Amino acid sequence: MPKEKILTSSRAVFLLLAATAFIAALYALQHTVSCFLLSFVIAYLLDPFVVMLEKRKLRRIYGILVLYAIMSLLTLIFVLYFFPLMSISWNQMIANLPDYFQKTKTLGLELKQKLAPYYGGEEWGWLIDATSKNIDKLVAKLGTGVYAAAASMVFNLFNLLLSPILVFFMLFYKKDIVSGVASWLPTARREKILELGREINTSIGGYIRGQAMVSVVVAILSVVALAALGVDYPVLNGVFAGLASIIPFVGVIIATIPPLFFAYVEFQSGMILLQVIAAFSAIYFLEGYVIKPLVFKEAMNLNPLVTIIVVMAFGELMGFWGILLAIPIAAAIKIVMDHLRRGDFTGEA
Repeated sequence: MPKEKILTSSRAVFLLLAATAFIAALYALQHTVSCFLLSFVIAYLLDPFVVMLEKRKLRRIYGILVLYAIMSLLTLIFVLYFFPLMSISWNQMIANLPDYFQKTKTLGLELKQKLAPYYGGEEWGWLIDATSKNIDKLVAKLGTGVYAAAASMVFNLFNLLLSPILVFFMLFYKKDIVSGVASWLPTARREKILELGREINTSIGGYIRGQAMVSVVVAILSVVALAALGVDYPVLNGVFAGLASIIPFVGVIIATIPPLFFAYVEFQSGMILLQVIAAFSAIYFLEGYVIKPLVFKEAMNLNPLVTIIVVMAFGELMGFWGILLAIPIAAAIKIVMDHLRRGDFTGEA
């Protein structure tokens, strides 16, 4: 085997091992990585406002302090008004979930009795019995899940306390960080790489800021619609719908499952299911054909199948952050691959 092929194979194996070790390290340090990603996303969202204040002849440090004062005021309003409402709804939902599951079992048994005289009643009966057993198992594990969620919440609270500090330093030292990274780039191709970085920054920044706005709008519309329909826990279901809108294509399906569950168990009517489906159809129609075209200035231009696979893979590796960052990372890779395909980095500067 020629020496060049041996070196190429060795380099490929080394890169594969390095990537595997990097992913394993990220998984082992998932709470630290989660804190860093939270801080990075917040800093990414806030930096355009700091830049806007700089253009108004305000020094960066003072712009950051002004922004922190505004954010502190908004946080105070959130803690005093919105957070107690969320906490009360969450505690009520956790306390009432066993009753909802018991009602679901009762409805299943009633359905089984209705289907028994008809063709296929045995098959339906088996399905309902299996579902009932799974519900029993879910109720038995509910307490364990609550304690696990409480333990995870401790780390999340720590992240929330540490993030403002990290965000401050990320914003304050942004230019130094960018200059430091640029100094390590090859001199011959530095300008092309920096231009590529600016293109990726425009695409990813537009997506993250746009998706944040879309999620807030979807959450507000969902809360209003569910409250108008009288469905239990409209705030929690609305916030969940806003978060689910991050997931492309299947997010709308995931978002409607909890409201449909609570609505049917409470009202036991097919009409309420149609009303919930109609409400979410209208909301996501507005999201897809009105809100997103207005909010997103840069399209991701990703294949739908590739998008779903990337979201699933990154979600499996990194949880919520994987789902949130999967599309921007895929878009960045696509931009790099387009430049490589055009041969932008093969020639000499």
